[in-house]
Amino acid sequence: EAAMNTVKQLLKHKNFMFKLGLVICIGWIVIAIFAPLLTPYHPINDQNIVGRFQPPSAEHWFGTDSLGRDVFSRVLYGSRISMSAGLITVLISFGVGILFGGIAGYVGGVVDDVMMRFSEMVQSFPPLILAMVIAAALGPNISNSILAMAIIWWPNYARLTRSIVISVKENDYVTASRILGASHLRILYREILPNSIGPMAVMATLDLGNAILMFSGLSFLGLGVQPPVPEWGAMVSDGVLTFNYWWISTFPGLAIFSVAIGANFIGDGLRDYLDPRMRKRA
Repeated sequence: EAAMNTVKQLLKHKNFMFKLGLVICIGWIVIAIFAPLLTPYHPINDQNIVGRFQPPSAEHWFGTDSLGRDVFSRVLYGSRISMSAGLITVLISFGVGILFGGIAGYVGGVVDDVMMRFSEMVQSFPPLILAMVIAAALGPNISNSILAMAIIWWPNYARLTRSIVISVKENDYVTASRILGASHLRILYREILPNSIGPMAVMATLDLGNAILMFSGLSFLGLGVQPPVPEWGAMVSDGVLTFNYWWISTFPGLAIFSVAIGANFIGDGLRDYLDPRMRKRA
């Protein structure tokens, strides 16, 4: 019931950018789910060498590529891979980070020091370079790219969770649970972490767009999705090879831009909603 009330209040949020971001992201999720019903052509099998490099028209809304494939169909199908990769990366990073940071912040002492130094070691490397190295070492495919991004992203969640847990664990309701004999595990996962989830949700929403951008970047470099599978970053890479035909890379690039900006709008709206001062001002 509390979750439903929160959702209703968010939907009543007067921030126009938040609602716009919600419409954009939900729209792409719907497109990803129903892509087979929305596309006039198969993204891989429907090739027409005679009709390649056709500009946008009534027959091919986004034109055709070097093999005569419909770019509109490939962009819609590409949302399934790009959106899924971004969501899975954020969920894995969120889960690992909240577990790691929660334990470090609650236990404290030497355990906290060792765990945080390990997360700092991972963060000391440039994110994109480290992701490229891991993806190249594991082999270029979707699962390895997602794993590479999750490895470089979880420390951000771990450090945020740790700082929140350190402040929350001193509250009276945590002390009361401890006096009543609740176990450390129950206190951490039933009392502390549920009251720390707000800032984590904001970070996860903002990271969704960044994850899609990085996954597209890895695919652009040949370290993610491999041809002929339709994916936005790989499609932009195909367009670079045929730069005179602007539509091949423009439309998947716009798709990446729209999801990234939509996720950032939602994250900003959540941050304003969860900040009492910003919510009162709104």
